[in-house]
Amino acid sequence: MTRMVKCMKLGEQAEGLENPPFPGAKGQFIYDNISQQAWLEWINMQTMIINEQRLASFDPKAKKLLEEEREKFLFAGGFEMPEGYVPQEQAKG
Repeated sequence: MTRMVKCMKLGEQAEGLENPPFPGAKGQFIYDNISQQAWLEWINMQTMIINEQRLASFDPKAKKLLEEEREKFLFAGGFEMPEGYVPQEQAKG
């Protein structure tokens, strides 16, 4: 049976994550309040931030930045695309 959550990002009932994305209270909070779709959107955004800003995943400053951006993206609003980000043009077809 699919687990449904009231997703704080999407503002609607949606399919929930299968497991908390990481241990601890914050992982549980995301599990309880964020849909699978919103989490996947964040993962894609996180990858883009890492690539655009050339972050090293082991760098504590990078981890802190990603944590702050995750909070803004999923919960608080005020998320902005990485500085210098230029969207790729959609393929014309």
